[in-house]
Amino acid sequence: MVTRHRLRLAASVGALATVMAAAAAQPARAAATVTWERWLHLPGVFDLAGPRSDGRLVAAVHGKLTLIDPTGNVTDYAPQYAAPDGSESYIALSPGLRVDAARCSFARDDLFALDLRATVPGVLRVGADGSVSTLAVIPGASTLSGITFDTTGAFGHRLVVIGTAGQGRTEVATVDCAGNVNPVGVVATTLEGGIAVAPPGFGPHAGQLIAANELDGNVYAVSPAGLLSAVAASGVPSGQDTGVESVGFYSDTSATAYVADRGTAGNPHPGTDSVLRLSGAALASAGVRPGDLLAATEGGDTLVDVRCAGTCASTKVASGPAVAHGEGRLLLVAPGSVNGASGATTAPPAVQADSSDHTRALIGTAAAAVLVLGGGVVLWMRRSRLNAI
Repeated sequence: MVTRHRLRLAASVGALATVMAAAAAQPARAAATVTWERWLHLPGVFDLAGPRSDGRLVAAVHGKLTLIDPTGNVTDYAPQYAAPDGSESYIALSPGLRVDAARCSFARDDLFALDLRATVPGVLRVGADGSVSTLAVIPGASTLSGITFDTTGAFGHRLVVIGTAGQGRTEVATVDCAGNVNPVGVVATTLEGGIAVAPPGFGPHAGQLIAANELDGNVYAVSPAGLLSAVAASGVPSGQDTGVESVGFYSDTSATAYVADRGTAGNPHPGTDSVLRLSGAALASAGVRPGDLLAATEGGDTLVDVRCAGTCASTKVASGPAVAHGEGRLLLVAPGSVNGASGATTAPPAVQADSSDHTRALIGTAAAAVLVLGGGVVLWMRRSRLNAI
């Protein structure tokens, strides 16, 4: 009996080796490299959100907020709002989401900002009319380091926030429109910067929170149950103020990418105090496809494209100014993201997988099945031995 199960386990291990060899044999992807355009000089800019229903972006600049129209004209916004200058009080703009569990909605064009002024950090709500109020405080985190909306429903259409929970640990929590805080979990890695929830079709990480660790250069996923998994290595330089910082999903072939290049005096990457952008045409020429994840580094705003089906792989697709200091969200704006005066948003499409993606998906599924089978056999054998004793 034991011999037969050992043979099954050996067969499982052999199948796993075959699967892994097949995955490794997937052809490497070649891509052109394009260059970020220095679109708008905006001193102190460190995060971007939007677009609003009027087509304007919101920028966090020093300790205040500004609005940027499509032609680059800048106007002050919400004079009652103030954040510590030099802080990373990141922002997220509501596309108008209903939270059924809380029986309320996040109003379209309301802005939410990390509130880092108090000992216990929280989230501020900035109304479309410029009014400012506290939405929630987030216990358990010494500071907060990222904020985004779940537009997929995997986290209940809530705000998702992350923050430091000790050395090398990050707390993940959600906040609903009534201010209720729901802990997701504490994960054993350092996450901060621009974060996003993966759309349908993003391989095994669809519906999970995607965030980067600039220190080790890896991109990670956190499930709604609080489970951490690695998505991909960025393949570009990593380290403090150097590695991947900002992530966003490319939803449309005509979407334009924006990122803040913050002026940071005395830093190895001192920045240019600018908003950088890449056109949809430039991204397409670099081989980026709808449904791909884009991740930009803090040092130099190097951009990598992460494509997931059964497995995930990253490819460098763009470079920024060598002195660039990327911060906050990697914002991708498609022409269809604003629908007239109603402000209705267009959801990003699922990844359109080609035949190689389907092959990678089958390989990933087979690998998971082999691992589960092998683990089950080992557990059965251990129990059988204990019963025999």
